[in-house]
Amino acid sequence: MTTTGTEQGEAPVTPRGDGPGESPVVQTSRSKRAARVAEAASVGVKTLLVKIALLSIVDAIGVYALMVLFLKQDWVVFGAVLVVTAVVNWIYFSRYKLPAKYLAPGLIFLLIFQIFVVGYSGYIAFTNYGTGHNSTKQDAITSLIVSSQQRVPDSPTFDLTVLEKLGTFSFLVTDPDGTVSVGSTDVPLTPVTNAEVDDAGKAVGLSGYTPLKFNDIVSNQEAIAAISVPLSDDPNDGTLRTPDGSSAYLYLSDLVYDEAAGTMTNTTTSTVYVDNGKTGSFVAADGTELLPGWKVEVGLANFAKAFGSESIRGPLISVTIWTFAFALLSVLTTFGLGLFLAIVFNNMKMRGRNFYRVVLILPYAFPAFLSALVWAGMLNPQFGFVNQVLFGGAEIPWLTNEWLAKFSIIFVNLWLGFPYMFLVCTGALQSIPEEIQEAATVDGARPGQVFRLIKLPLLLVSVAPLLISSFAFNFNNFNLIYMLTNGGPRDVTAGVNVGATDILISMVYKVAFVGASRDYGLASAFSIIIFLLVALVSIISFKQTKALEELN
Repeated sequence: MTTTGTEQGEAPVTPRGDGPGESPVVQTSRSKRAARVAEAASVGVKTLLVKIALLSIVDAIGVYALMVLFLKQDWVVFGAVLVVTAVVNWIYFSRYKLPAKYLAPGLIFLLIFQIFVVGYSGYIAFTNYGTGHNSTKQDAITSLIVSSQQRVPDSPTFDLTVLEKLGTFSFLVTDPDGTVSVGSTDVPLTPVTNAEVDDAGKAVGLSGYTPLKFNDIVSNQEAIAAISVPLSDDPNDGTLRTPDGSSAYLYLSDLVYDEAAGTMTNTTTSTVYVDNGKTGSFVAADGTELLPGWKVEVGLANFAKAFGSESIRGPLISVTIWTFAFALLSVLTTFGLGLFLAIVFNNMKMRGRNFYRVVLILPYAFPAFLSALVWAGMLNPQFGFVNQVLFGGAEIPWLTNEWLAKFSIIFVNLWLGFPYMFLVCTGALQSIPEEIQEAATVDGARPGQVFRLIKLPLLLVSVAPLLISSFAFNFNNFNLIYMLTNGGPRDVTAGVNVGATDILISMVYKVAFVGASRDYGLASAFSIIIFLLVALVSIISFKQTKALEELN
């Protein structure tokens, strides 16, 4: 009997790798490492240069943003920008973060354009941010004092040279005692010692600045005349202004700010305005308010204003009811017409049905806002096609009468929306097996019963989520309302800028951006209300669609 080396007590032979003394595990590890090195080396020089160039641009933007935020002392945003910039560099300079390299851009844009925007809008809803309250308290104090300044009758004359640097004008001032200072609207006068002085002792130049010649002063006369350079950090010390660009005079304000007491006093009328800490402005005992004010947190005041003020609550309720009615009628009419046409043109015996299908899709092919503008012209009471041609020159106020304007909006939205429903219903009908209809017909069901009891429930299984999304879209269908009627006719009794055909989103736009008085805080509160309404309707609707899923 032959015995092996192992049986005779010899050590077992271990399989070797290609290299001497290497096990397969070591060889596999080295192969993977070599493959990674080869992959890294395969990256072209051009690709690497493009990568470095793009990261350089990102870093340059980040550094610039950090410098601006540092000067403004906005430390929260400063920290966020610093962290994002560092993470981006860490990801793209790393060799092993391939998934993060694809996800990072999308996550950053999501953070900036979605999460931040929604969060900031929600924050604004709890402030008084708007016209007259859109800056800080210090800015408001400075603005109030500057706007009420008058030239001191016995003001000394300050020799002046207007300087320019990076598109910003500055004053190079020579005091009557010979002291030379430089300052701008944002920077108070600061003494300098390296100014260029002429034979008369007037400072005429400064290193790093460009002195303006006479022609330049004439060309920028209005901008230079509007400059107010503060004498110091205390706004009560006054400012220097120039009527001609060669001499400056002292201007003092009728308003004097007392920082310790937190009051603003009118020295002419002796009226004292107090910061009550609630309205973000200085208010006198008789209720007179000095504007501009500043932005402050007001809690639920905007929501209380929306629901507590009759001049706002009434229009808000009316607009909410019309918004629901408009969205619901738009869905029902477009779905009804689209389904009817889908049934008609789904008949295989109809001739030319492909041509008709193309024609029916045409309204959906044009941009909605352009179509709304065309319809606004066609429905014009004086020269519109509808009145002049179809109604023989009658002046029917399609867009200026409250109820006719609402009917016009529903009709135009039907014209714009039925092609989409036609396409959806056509596809859903063609997906229903013919065997089901044939079996129902054999059992004695009439065509109406087949459609109502079989086809329609199966159709709703497919289109119900689309109907919900269509409702949400029409709930915020700003383009149609704004382009067709601009929300009119105007409700003159309302406490906000709102019309009979405004929906919630167009009312929010008007409150925030239209008119002399813009209330961003109230508009943001309305936006939160819209979000809650749409979310509630969507949740209820999707729960109801679960009953249709049992049909599958």
